[in-house]
Order: sequence, then C-alpha cells, then structure tokens
Amino acid sequence: MFTAYVIVTVAAIVANAGIAVADLMRARFVLANSAEVGVPVSWLPRLAALKATGAAGLLIGLLGVRPLGIAATVGLVLFYVGAVAAHVRARVLHNIAFPVGYLALNAAALFLATAGAV
Repeated sequence: MFTAYVIVTVAAIVANAGIAVADLMRARFVLANSAEVGVPVSWLPRLAALKATGAAGLLIGLLGVRPLGIAATVGLVLFYVGAVAAHVRARVLHNIAFPVGYLALNAAALFLATAGAV
C-alpha cells in the first residue's frame, strides 16, 4: 500500500504543479476555461499559488512531514471541490472531468496518506 501512496502522491504533485504553471503562463485553455466559469483572470496568480503550495506540501509530506502533507492534501481537495462547484454553478459541464479528475487524484492521495499506507 505504501507504493500506491507514493505513486498517487507523486502523480498529484506533478498534476498540481503542472496546472499551477499553466495558470501562471496564462495558457490558452486556462483563459478559456476561466472565462466560461466566470473566474476573473486577475485571480489566476492566486489560484496558481494555492495549487503550487499544495504541491509543495504534498512533496514535503512525502519526504517525511506527514501532517503537513495531509494538511496540503485536504486543502487541495477543498480547492477542487470549489472548482467543481464553480463549474456546476456556471453550468459548464462539457469539461467538468478536469476538475473532477484533480479532485479524485487528490482525494486518493488523502485517502492513502490517512489510511495507514504511510
């Protein structure tokens, strides 16, 4: 089970860091999605910072500071619950799989971190 925890957590770190970079670079798909969902472009640096901080927290948790890793994962799960809610509120369902996927990945990392896999 420890191997699953490491694999899922590394995947979550890469995914969250990657989307944080895309937010900071104002990738075309990020701008299009933000406009559809009603998220102002001015929020992107803050949202990127939250994702990057979460990824860093996951890494620190993976390296041995387990409570920080768990806290970071809880924060990311809550973040993506909000992202899914924003999509539902705006009735933008054609691409809801992306925030749901991030939510599922981070929820899996949280489950494995707290289920004795570590």
